[in-house]
Amino acid sequence: QVQLVESGGGVVQAGGSLRLSCTASGDTFSSYAVGWFRQAPGKEREFVAAINWSGTSTYYPASVKGPLTISRDNAKNTVYLQMNSLKPEDTAVYYCAARGSRLIIPAKYDYWGQGTQVTVSS
Repeated sequence: QVQLVESGGGVVQAGGSLRLSCTASGDTFSSYAVGWFRQAPGKEREFVAAINWSGTSTYYPASVKGPLTISRDNAKNTVYLQMNSLKPEDTAVYYCAARGSRLIIPAKYDYWGQGTQVTVSS
């Protein structure tokens, strides 16, 4: 079992960048696949990136490819989401999620963080 805490959100102008962190405690984080999701007000939760347990494989939906980069540092029990060229439509609460799995995208994620707010001003 792991506990996840997101950080790094904030207010940024359009075109700016942010790096979100998802830090885990509890179980051996290096055995967990991790995904990032976001939810904008009034919209459904959207999957934006995934990384496998070792960091050797990543996946991005076609709709978000390019400005996002997911990475991890298992020595620090942390997964990152680098976001560049931010747009107002990227405004959302960003969540990380994890599951003990060798798959890059498990059937479901078992553990979720509380989320971090990202606001992009125009």
